[in-house]
Amino acid sequence: MQRRALFSAALQAVRNSSSFLAMGIGLSSLLAKSQQAFALGGTLPELNIPAPDFNLAGVTPSRPGKTSEAVETQRQLADFSRQWLVLYFYPRDFTEGCTIEARGFQQDLGLFHKAGAEVVGISADSPDSHAEFCGSEGLAYPLLSDPGGSVSKSYGSWIAPFSQRHTFVIDPDGILRARFVAVRPSGHSHEVLDTLKSLQAA
Repeated sequence: MQRRALFSAALQAVRNSSSFLAMGIGLSSLLAKSQQAFALGGTLPELNIPAPDFNLAGVTPSRPGKTSEAVETQRQLADFSRQWLVLYFYPRDFTEGCTIEARGFQQDLGLFHKAGAEVVGISADSPDSHAEFCGSEGLAYPLLSDPGGSVSKSYGSWIAPFSQRHTFVIDPDGILRARFVAVRPSGHSHEVLDTLKSLQAA
């Protein structure tokens, strides 16, 4: 009789453990799904659907090199139709990590253009700050200003008062194809370029 009671207690413990384990697995799955939709900076846009639109003021360098003069511009997503777009968000002009990242994209800019892609940077800095940054670093791609973070928020890339270091790849039809949220400035451009080529080859 005592043996039967011990067996029943053991069986119940196993059932409880199984239920607890199942709950744990379910919770882990839920958390994993949540991590796919959220990142430091907010809710990320989903892949394989139209990318969030934008219309921002900024600067476009007139010519490459450290003596380049940045021309004021207003750019929107539709301006990049029929070509791939690498849209990267970053915290601030002239900071160490942002400078490393910007230099990387500049060094690989010819390769991006050869692959039919344009590179565009977005931060909360003013167009005047962008113009100075482009000039000092010899950047030959547009930098756009998002001071209130409205566009950064739509891309899940905003913690006031700064945009977060996230990068997105958008195809010629305006469809979001890739996103990077754990960006390390050094070597990031190569990582994006490899992904772009893989997407184009698919």
